[in-house]
Amino acid sequence: MMAVEELLRLAGEAKASDIHLSVESPPVFRVDGALLPLSEDKLSRTDVEEFAARLLNQVQAAKFAESGELDFSFGLPGVGRYRMNAFRQRGSVGMVIRLIPFESPAPEALGLPRVAVDLANLGRGLVLVTGPTGSGKSTTLASLIDRINRTRACHIVTIEDPIEYLHRHQKSLVNQREVGNDTRSFATALRAVLRQDPDVILVGEMRDLETMSTAITAAETGHLVFSTLHTNDSTQAVDRMIDVFPPYQQQQIRVQLAAVLQGILAQQLLPRANRRGRVAAIEVLLATPAVRNLIREGKTHQLATVLQTGGKLGMQTMDKAITDLLRQGIITPETAAERMVNPDGLRNAPGF
Repeated sequence: MMAVEELLRLAGEAKASDIHLSVESPPVFRVDGALLPLSEDKLSRTDVEEFAARLLNQVQAAKFAESGELDFSFGLPGVGRYRMNAFRQRGSVGMVIRLIPFESPAPEALGLPRVAVDLANLGRGLVLVTGPTGSGKSTTLASLIDRINRTRACHIVTIEDPIEYLHRHQKSLVNQREVGNDTRSFATALRAVLRQDPDVILVGEMRDLETMSTAITAAETGHLVFSTLHTNDSTQAVDRMIDVFPPYQQQQIRVQLAAVLQGILAQQLLPRANRRGRVAAIEVLLATPAVRNLIREGKTHQLATVLQTGGKLGMQTMDKAITDLLRQGIITPETAAERMVNPDGLRNAPGF
């Protein structure tokens, strides 16, 4: 059986984003969104269990044995840093390992719009990054946190499950808390962080009502709060947050959210046309007075119109972001047509 270090090294050389390990299958790499088997040699039950035993410490192994699934992050000196989900399936162990760069990429390297980068300069409010699983949300947030860390004297507290990117103290002081190891839950850590004199708070994911409510309160009390949601576009993110609350609370949440929201970035990753790798297409909704008013009045169905007409203010729809990538020759017309909400808009784009 191949050593764990060798497998991880090969994945790094292949520029894989993920490694899949399952019994009766060879190791499979996800490269540029596609699944590619490493070889024809299939893993046995013992192979996968030995991989898990090599990576799990005693406490993690006990948690995994009890629950049947486990999220954690780890690093191997000289090899890399990784996020892993171990799980049981059909009585055997399966694993998915995500590769994490040692350094947070610069916002410019990710292609973040200038107005998106400017959100990192704010002193207070709520900034959301949305998108499907694997769309680069964690990387975008890590990039914005790194920008703050390098340019502002702040106390940054992150609450993550698990910790992915490691942030060293630079101009800012950074404390990173991992759910399951350093704290019981997002909600518990978020309540505590308000007593830790933070300037900037990162909540890895808003999964429940209590976490969302406390995040809004943190933004109301003068903190800059970043978090993620799993929605396909920015307008859905607003509805998702409001709909989590019971009907009798929703009007109050609309008022609070309208007051604290600063911006929403919705993103997806698209394959590049002429070389390996993927590029982010990013929708930008900024909390202008018009946007705040629509949220407050429960007219979120009209946010799409404001988004379409807000280009001069720095807003852009997903279709606009994709069309711009096509005009620059970064993606193919076929990719653009597949990912756009309204592909008919491509008739004015070159080469299609």
